[in-house]
Amino acid sequence: MDDRTVQLRRMTPAEYETATERREAETARELAAFLPAELARERARKGTARFLPDGPDTAGHHLVVAQDAAGRVVGDAWIGPDPRTAAGDEHAAWLYDLHVEPEFRRRGFGSAILRAAEALTAREGWTALGLNVFGGNEAAIALYRANGYQVAAMALRKTV
Repeated sequence: MDDRTVQLRRMTPAEYETATERREAETARELAAFLPAELARERARKGTARFLPDGPDTAGHHLVVAQDAAGRVVGDAWIGPDPRTAAGDEHAAWLYDLHVEPEFRRRGFGSAILRAAEALTAREGWTALGLNVFGGNEAAIALYRANGYQVAAMALRKTV
């Protein structure tokens, strides 16, 4: 395992806007494989509105940037309550997004951000961290598998 470390800090309003725009664009690109482009963009925007009704101030959600030892922002993450848990069961967290800046990819920062997100999860009293990844995102799948994540469910789709 890589020995890189990062420190997480709360996103500034400008960082939140940039991260939200990037996340929604990436989500829309992934969804466009299954939906018309405009509907994919709308779904991405509605997802943000649904899960972050108060933006970066939404209770229980952590929108953070990751900084390396030199203080450079190497990526960001969004951690919050698992949206699939039943009301009142607050033991599981969800990694809504993990992003590594392109110039820092393939250098161990994805694993470092993931470890920091797991530590935040534990500090918040959550006992598990779940996530979803698009099937074609092989780099992300490899990252999560290398860090001990296992498939908990699998949804398959075929256009007919």
